[in-house]
Amino acid sequence: MAVDGDFFVIKAKENGVHVIGLTRGHDTKFHHTEKLDKGEVMIAQFTEHTSAMKIRGKAIIYTKHGVVNTDE
Repeated sequence: MAVDGDFFVIKAKENGVHVIGLTRGHDTKFHHTEKLDKGEVMIAQFTEHTSAMKIRGKAIIYTKHGVVNTDE
């Protein structure tokens, strides 16, 4: 599996935070979902199949570019 991106971290600030992976290619589609509960942490990375992530719910996302807080 080819790796195309850096790691990033998602920390749930509430129960039921959804992390949705979107495919790469001609048609962008949902291909994977995870549900995080408060305090859970997911470490993710973009790959040859994953081009984007959608985060639904209150969470903090840590990247090399900075920190994003979804409730701001």
